[in-house]
Amino acid sequence: QVQLVESGGGLVQPGGSLRLSCAASGSIFSINVMGWYRQAPGTQRNLVATITKGGSTNLSDSVKGRFTISRDKNTVYLQMSSLKPEDTATYCCFIPTVAMNYWGKGTLVTVSS
Repeated sequence: QVQLVESGGGLVQPGGSLRLSCAASGSIFSINVMGWYRQAPGTQRNLVATITKGGSTNLSDSVKGRFTISRDKNTVYLQMSSLKPEDTATYCCFIPTVAMNYWGKGTLVTVSS
């Protein structure tokens, strides 16, 4: 089993910044891809960003230029800047594997004045 624990969410004003962290633990042998999804109330879950073990990143068009994803071994970070009200969502860390996908419980980010 793999456990994912996110932290760093909270309330921030529009234009502000937050940094999310997700630490993976448990039966970890070699994690290739780690990433973040987000889901706002009443909407579907959307992919935000992914990063490979080699450092290759992919970000959704809606966050390019504002968010960056980085990684230190089995911890993945999401640096969010120039936040907008539409970024309000629960952000979940995930690890896709051949056998199954692992998900964290999520951390709430609220962008509001």
